[in-house]
Amino acid sequence: MRSGRRPRRVAPVWATAAALLLAAGLAGGAQGPPEILVTVGEVTDSGAVLWARAPEPGPMAFRYGPADGPPAGRGRVEATPAADLAAKMRLSGLRPGARQRYMVEQGGLQVDGEFVTAPAPSAAAPVTFAWSGDLGSRTACRHVTDGYPIFRALAARSLDFFLFVGDTIYADHACEGPDRVPGYGGPARTLPEFRAKHRYNRADPALQQFFRRASVYAIWDDHEVRNDFAGSVDRLMPTGRQAFLDYFPIQPPRSQPGRLYRQFQWGRRLELFILDTRQYRSPNSDPDGPGKTMLGAAQKRWLVDGVTASTATWKVVVTSVSLSVPTGRSARDSWSNANILGFPEEGGTGFAVERDAILRAFRTAGVRNLVFLAADVHHAELLRHEPAPGWVFHEFIAGPLSASLGRPRPTDQGLNSRTLYGLGEIENFGEIRIDEAGLTVRVVDVTGHVRFTHTLAPEP
Repeated sequence: MRSGRRPRRVAPVWATAAALLLAAGLAGGAQGPPEILVTVGEVTDSGAVLWARAPEPGPMAFRYGPADGPPAGRGRVEATPAADLAAKMRLSGLRPGARQRYMVEQGGLQVDGEFVTAPAPSAAAPVTFAWSGDLGSRTACRHVTDGYPIFRALAARSLDFFLFVGDTIYADHACEGPDRVPGYGGPARTLPEFRAKHRYNRADPALQQFFRRASVYAIWDDHEVRNDFAGSVDRLMPTGRQAFLDYFPIQPPRSQPGRLYRQFQWGRRLELFILDTRQYRSPNSDPDGPGKTMLGAAQKRWLVDGVTASTATWKVVVTSVSLSVPTGRSARDSWSNANILGFPEEGGTGFAVERDAILRAFRTAGVRNLVFLAADVHHAELLRHEPAPGWVFHEFIAGPLSASLGRPRPTDQGLNSRTLYGLGEIENFGEIRIDEAGLTVRVVDVTGHVRFTHTLAPEP
């Protein structure tokens, strides 16, 4: 048993058999209780997107409104086989900074959920949210009795929203065994196979319980398609992207139907910038230099312009891959060009030239209170970077939710980094609270135990 893992409970034979039957039904194997799956995302101060998947074709009715009052809106949407029985509903006219309730029905089935809208942009309201990534790699897909236990720990926290920071599925992995819920299948190659991976994870009871309590901002990373892929050259990228869009409450602009990078304001204390580090990237094997990009020209310009213009106290940039932890085997996959000892290498294959140009633009513009959130490396780590004298920003890493376990390793010394805390060999998530005192970050493990807490006071 690996260090840090919880011992598995030994269930009675009848309980294990019942769990196996139920889990098989939820995964799309044997017949089980029908269920409407739901997720809310893209929350603003006045609206949100509700995603739902029906158990059979036909109309779904929905109602929504303030948790302390009658429904203010309602509608119907069709669940069709062409869309894998999934549909999205735009919720509008919501009150800022208020708890909302919704209900989705089909036939005799009904599911209820709640979420919180963002405060008005001028409101100095506190906010608490969590982030993590990496769900369901080989040997770590749904357990027949425990499922994905980390979502029970997340549901026990009082959160305004959750950031799902990549590797929301492992499309390129197979996961099976007598202790795992069947139905995850092997590596995905077709749209139905990609969708089945998402459906398998989304049907986990603990995940559904949590998603009915908090909204989700999601972004993809490599395993939504395959390991270390570059979207500019990967033929499976459009298929993986379509499945991701089909299964998350994301509605890109009509003029850019594949766009995944976006920003959200949460009162005057927080602005989120969610990056797409996959779709536009150059091949990883290309040598680093001015022509190599992870973001593409349009997204890079959007990021620099948005962060430098932001009036929010805290600017939080969500990047699925780390700025400072080197990853990749034959070629670098994260931003860093550093070797395994943390020393930057000349002629590397990372994306450090673009990273450093972005950071230089932020520093020149005087950006303060800047935090990057990442996942991907299967351990938690809180880092303080000072790439130039007197200019400091932070990078916070969390995960995995349920995947192979890693541990901290040397980070990119080109950023003049200092590790404040590191945690490996156990599933985990990060939690952030922003209020008048500043930003407090916590690392929480799969049992719900807070392993470390650190507070940053806002710079003027």
